[in-house]
Amino acid sequence: MAKKLFVGNLPHSLQESEFKELFAQHGEVVSARIITDRETGRPRGFGFIEMNTSEEAAAAIGELNGKEVNGRAIAVNEARERESNNRGPRR
Repeated sequence: MAKKLFVGNLPHSLQESEFKELFAQHGEVVSARIITDRETGRPRGFGFIEMNTSEEAAAAIGELNGKEVNGRAIAVNEARERESNNRGPRR
């Protein structure tokens, strides 16, 4: 079963293909996405990786959490489900 990971503190210069390659060293990457700002299209400094199995995800977390990538120590954790926000529409 695929496992989704949250990756924070990404360098803004990192391309999605490089992001995927970094994790592919630790198992099969199902999907890789760097989150961008809706208005500017610039990277926001975090992304999500989906690994093929829980074991591959655990290996990636163990090897890559705290690793320096282009001068920044990245944070790799299991992604959590988004909490619902009942505060109403954003203004």
